[in-house]
Order: sequence, then C-alpha cells, then structure tokens
Amino acid sequence: MFKEMNKRYHFIGIGGIGMGGLASLLMDKGCTVSGSDLRSNEMTERLKNRGANIAFGHDRKNVGDADFVVYSSAVPQDNSELLEAAKRKIPILQRAKLLAQLMEGYTGITIAGAHGKTTTSSMIAHLLVEAEFFPTTAVGGIIMGACPHAHIGRGEFFVAEVDESDGSFLHFSPQYSVITNIDFEHVDFYGDWDKILGAYAGFIAKTADHGVLFVYGEDKRLMELVQRSGKAFKSYGFSADFDINAQDIVFDGMGTRFDCFVGGNKLGQVVLKVPGNHNVANALACIAVGLSLGIEFEVICASLSSFQGVQRRFQVKGKTDDIWVIDDYAHHPTEISTTIETAQMFKRSLRKAASAKPGRLITVFQPHRYTRVKWLLKEFAQSFYHSDYIIITDIYAASEQPIEGVTGQRLGDAISNNSKVPIKYLPKSEIVDHLLSIARPNDVVITLGAGDITRIADEFAEALKNKPTAVERA
Repeated sequence: MFKEMNKRYHFIGIGGIGMGGLASLLMDKGCTVSGSDLRSNEMTERLKNRGANIAFGHDRKNVGDADFVVYSSAVPQDNSELLEAAKRKIPILQRAKLLAQLMEGYTGITIAGAHGKTTTSSMIAHLLVEAEFFPTTAVGGIIMGACPHAHIGRGEFFVAEVDESDGSFLHFSPQYSVITNIDFEHVDFYGDWDKILGAYAGFIAKTADHGVLFVYGEDKRLMELVQRSGKAFKSYGFSADFDINAQDIVFDGMGTRFDCFVGGNKLGQVVLKVPGNHNVANALACIAVGLSLGIEFEVICASLSSFQGVQRRFQVKGKTDDIWVIDDYAHHPTEISTTIETAQMFKRSLRKAASAKPGRLITVFQPHRYTRVKWLLKEFAQSFYHSDYIIITDIYAASEQPIEGVTGQRLGDAISNNSKVPIKYLPKSEIVDHLLSIARPNDVVITLGAGDITRIADEFAEALKNKPTAVERA
C-alpha cells in the first residue's frame, strides 16, 4: 500500500503523457507536485490548473525542497535536476517503479506489448468505468470521452499500461496481465531478440501464480513463452482455435463489427467505433478480461460500442471538401503497415458509401529516433507499400544524438528503392503548403509518427478550412 502521502514529488519531464499521468495520480492521493519540462503543453496546463508548480526549462533550482525526484528513461543522466537530486541525496524514483508502488494493495491489471497496448488499456479502463468497478487508471494516451487516462478510483482494480521499452514493466506484479504482441523494437535498449524475449518471459513470470494472462494467440513467439511458463492463460485472436476469437468481421467507415466466440460458442455481435483488424484484436483482449472479471457480455458490448478511441490513434483531425485528415502515433514498421492498410480500407468504404471518384492515400511520416531508423531501415522501406503518395520528413530525435548517415532523406531513398509509389522528402516547414497544392476531393491524408508530426495534421486541417479554394481540384 502506498504510504508516502503529504510529500512533495518533483517530476523531470512532467509534460509527457506517462509522467503527467503519474503526477495526476499523486495529486489525487493528496501529494504536492512540482515539475519541469522544456515547453508548455496540454498536460502541463492541466496540471498547473490543479495546483502543480511547473517550470519550463531544466535548472537545478527547480528541485527546491522536493522529498522525491521522479524521472523516466527519456531523461538523460546528465540532466541538471537529476544531478542536483543526487548531490543532495534526495531519493530518485524511476517512473515505472513509483507506479508499481502505487499499484500495491490493488488488484492489478497490466497491459504490455510492442503495439496496441494504449488502445487495449483504454478499452479495459473504459469497460471497468462503465461497469461501475470505479477503477484506478494509468494509461499512456488521452482517452476520448469521459474516461480519465489517469485517475484514482475507489474500487479494487488498477488498470495500468506498462512499458517494455526500458524493461521497467518488470517492476510490476499484477494479478492479470495482457500481452498484445512481441516485436523487434527498442533494439537500442535490448540489442537482440533473445533479450527481448527474456524480458517478456520475466514479465510473464511476475504475474501472480493465481492470476491470469491474456495473450494474442497469433503471435507464435508469445504463445511459446506463455506455454512454457506454466501460468494460466487465455488466448485471443482470429482463429477458432483460440479461447476468444472474432469471426465474420465487417469494416464500415470508421467502425467495425464482428461475431465473438468463446470456447466455440457464439456470444453475439460486437460493434466498434474504431476501425481495423488491430482494433478487433484489442477489443478481444478487453472482452477476455471483462469475462474473467465476471462482467456480463452485454455490458462489455455496450462499453465497446461507446468507446470513442484514443487521441493520436487513427484520430480524425478534420474533413473539408471531402479531404480527410487523420493522425496516428504509428512509428514502427509493423504499426505503419497496419495503419496504412486500415486507412486504405477506410478510403474504400468511403468510396463505396458515396459512389465517389477514388481518392488517394497520402501518407506523411516523421521517423522517430535515429537508432530505430538505423536498426529497422529495411523494414521501414517495405512498410509503405499500400500508400498512394508518400512524404518523408526529418527524424524526430527524442533526446537522441544524430547518427552519421541516418537521415529522413536516406529513409526516403530506401522507400523509393522498394516501391513505385511517388515519394517526396520535405522539411517539416514545407509540408502543409505542399499538401495544399496536391490534395483533392476524396483523398485521405494521414500523418504518422511519435514525435510532433501531429501539429502538421492540425495545421493542414485548419488550412483546408481557411483556404478551401486552394484544393478544389477535380
């Protein structure tokens, strides 16, 4: 049980979704919160409005009289505030370790995986709120609608998205764990497949012996790990061989519906307001957890049908003159391929519904981290196949130092060598004007990346509204 009430916690990088969410939880607990970040954003403003003292720019003076200093793996070890805390022997806490301490005393439900964990976590959090379980939640994305992404509830359950990128998910010992998939990701930390699989094996082992694991059955590596673990588990996916599976999937614009089967028995149809096979898989994980908690299938269906999605997960930013602007967080080759395929299905459904002239899928990608581009250049080059037009911009560093020869231009060349699709490299400052010059009715423009590319989606959507005649091209 978390006991460090009435203390002051100072967060380095408080504007991040994970750090800001944790700060919000501590404020719910009655703690005093301060923090710093490079610039103001929606998260810092929200926390300031709740009473947090936030400084912009990093300076050792920001630490003040903090009882604890909290950091994440995104904070460099030479950060002035981190060094000041160490110099003054102020306890320094890793974000995930503090979150794990908060979970003590609750029935923990953790969600891990290379892809899909934010949406899956959000679906589960939304379900437990709708089912009046009054959960505590800590999700790595802003949930659309009323369900808070970070909130202390009065119920027994704690739903937390946990991070495999730095191995910090090993701090948790939950009763229930969802693993959405395993992929060759965060290679800068792990180095090779063996270490990645070893970390997930450790996470599986940390789930309580009396608990349950929920795993994506289509992932053979994941299934092998969980089968060897001896832990109780339920599989989900698209094959009738899995414990919970989806059949007769129908995509309809921004929605999806499917028949849900459990143990060979059809429970009924599930209707989602989010598109794509990947969201069907996410919903199956939510259904599996809900049924294990004793929630009626009808309640689960009602919750999923009212789930509006997560910010930056295939989020519609605007629609003007039949040009759609969509933004997505996809930044790994697997995520990019999945999102582009979903966007193409969405585009086809629009054409079918309106009998419209076919438009194009224009993909704007901001690579994220030099190390990711270096390690996965070949995979990136093959992940844009289903786009109709591609724009690549410069790499978002995310605190990394540049690597010689690893650039957005080089990635663009690699994609061009693997595809006949038109591709253009542009600095970020030129993208909106270029989009205005080429976009035409029935096109879908999608921005992809984990950096600040979402601003381009906002700027382009606004420019379309303000200058509609600039894109009226038959």
